[in-house]
Amino acid sequence: MLTEVPSSRLYVSEGRGGTSGRRRTRRYWPRLLLSLTALACLTRLPSFTRPLWNPDEGYLAVQARMLAHGGTLYETVVDRKPPLVPWLYEAVFALFGSDSLTPVRVCAVAAHVVTAVFLASLARGRWGDTAGRTAGALYLVLSIGLNPEDTQAATFEVFMLPWTAAALWCADRRRWGLCGLAIAAAFLSKQTGGAVLVPVVWMLWRAGGARSAVLRCAVGVLAPIATAALATTPTGFAFWTVTGSGAYASITGSELHVLLRGLTNAAILSVACAGVLPPIVRVLRIARTGCGELWLWLASSAAAVIFGFHFFGHYYLQLVPPLALLGTLALHILPREHLRRSLLASACAGALFLTWGLLSPRTELAHTEQVATAVREHTAPTERVLIWGMHPETYWLANRQPASRFLTAGLLTNFSGGRDGGGVGERFAVPGSWSTFRSEIRTRPPAIIVDDSRGGPYGPGRIGSLRRILGEYREVGRVDGAVVYEHVDAGRRQEPPEGA
Repeated sequence: MLTEVPSSRLYVSEGRGGTSGRRRTRRYWPRLLLSLTALACLTRLPSFTRPLWNPDEGYLAVQARMLAHGGTLYETVVDRKPPLVPWLYEAVFALFGSDSLTPVRVCAVAAHVVTAVFLASLARGRWGDTAGRTAGALYLVLSIGLNPEDTQAATFEVFMLPWTAAALWCADRRRWGLCGLAIAAAFLSKQTGGAVLVPVVWMLWRAGGARSAVLRCAVGVLAPIATAALATTPTGFAFWTVTGSGAYASITGSELHVLLRGLTNAAILSVACAGVLPPIVRVLRIARTGCGELWLWLASSAAAVIFGFHFFGHYYLQLVPPLALLGTLALHILPREHLRRSLLASACAGALFLTWGLLSPRTELAHTEQVATAVREHTAPTERVLIWGMHPETYWLANRQPASRFLTAGLLTNFSGGRDGGGVGERFAVPGSWSTFRSEIRTRPPAIIVDDSRGGPYGPGRIGSLRRILGEYREVGRVDGAVVYEHVDAGRRQEPPEGA
């Protein structure tokens, strides 16, 4: 039979106790911040052991370079993501140079620390000092509980999570205008960050839903999004972030592969959460916690993982903050021995994933580095190249400008995430992309084209427009399965003037 947990077990006033409470608070936060920063650095050690972790990092790095060279987001620089993270990369590159992602990785560590601090503050304000420490530590340990390619990279989800945690923190303190700003920033980091609006609306309703509070929150959400749209191009912003990805969201042609990936990543995260899932389930069975917003946060985050039907591992990072808080709540309610067992199990799982990150093989990175070396050997630094594949990081590693705004073949064929030929082809491309692509190649032909499809369903054999383009090129080499084509005018080394 379910029992109602006494409110005294669910909510503890932060900083109570007069002067002694204030002294305790002054000591508490510096110590906790130092501890969380040290733990974040430890769990992110693998992040700094290689130049790149996944194609998303490469895509962002290439985008940032294109923006720095005068590109315009959603016009000559395109992606299906909102602008905040590309702008972050561009700003970091402007300060520290674009040859290394180390400064961006430092920003990613800082983002994890900020997320942990918000969660710690939420937990401490509700359940006391120990709960605050537990929530922050649990988040940092659980957040490496997936394939290292998904957790150690400085990508969209990493920079989205601090804003989602900030939104809950602001809503918990009835700061509705700031809450709206945090929701907007989460959405502008990645669209699924907007899922945090669900628990916020619940909290707003529970708080009485005063018209002024609703208005402040709504303005906080809409104003930054409108500003970002105006800062780019409103139609391009709407197309690339919302309306232009219908074919991508379909699972046609990859049903079994997507299902297996989803189950595999769920199983991996479950291993990482071995210390918190049993307490959560136990408390769910025996007690009503009265923390509906946390369950809604988890449910809306799960819906965000499902949305798009690709189930990439980094999508699951959105589940970690609500899981950390729910685990903390469960451990606060259960007898203290559960806390020790849970933290030990979480630490062991964290050590396992940390070791995985340090020893993870570099197969795809090694391939991309070989292709990048070949690109440098066949081109001059001022020449543009086209990499026909799914590894945009090749441009960054080769230090060559792309010949097209479409940095992967996926935008032109809808290949992504293990699709077979059923949903791949020119007719599944982003609407209008092929006419733009052909115009780019005709106006400024790349010095070389690298076919890096390696037998995939988006290779030249199945893409007629690409075959016709390659008719003006000749094969000059092969590198680890990739084919290098050079323009028939082999003596050409002078780029047309900008704007030609």
